[in-house]
Amino acid sequence: MRGYYAAVGSPPLPPHGPIATKTERTPDVQHESAMHKLLLITLMVSALALSSGCVYRANLSQGNLIVQDDLDQAEVGMTRIQIRFLLGTPMIDDPFHKDRWDYIYYLKIGRDDATFKRWVSVLFEDDIVIEIRKDLELAPGL
Repeated sequence: MRGYYAAVGSPPLPPHGPIATKTERTPDVQHESAMHKLLLITLMVSALALSSGCVYRANLSQGNLIVQDDLDQAEVGMTRIQIRFLLGTPMIDDPFHKDRWDYIYYLKIGRDDATFKRWVSVLFEDDIVIEIRKDLELAPGL
């Protein structure tokens, strides 16, 4: 066969032109494919970056909500039952300090620090209120 093509020339081309194999891509097709991949990667990274910063944080309410009217009604000389009726069950009922009830409340909205904080301590002696400490200071970063 070598002699035939050497004498006649190259073999005839198929009617639709030369057949391109997968490895034989023109530079335009390779450039287009690389740009498509780069665009896809850029879009995925952008979507990931935008979605990670938009995480919703629900409002967080912790403790006993103490209404000012109820706190104003609490007085020295009341019993434990009366205080529990007015203010509710204490948030902290410390087994080491049986004569102290702490009512703590804070409201945290989203990622911000607590917008409303309150800490009230009620001290008892023989099941009778001897002192009510109002608006004690909570941690600032809460």
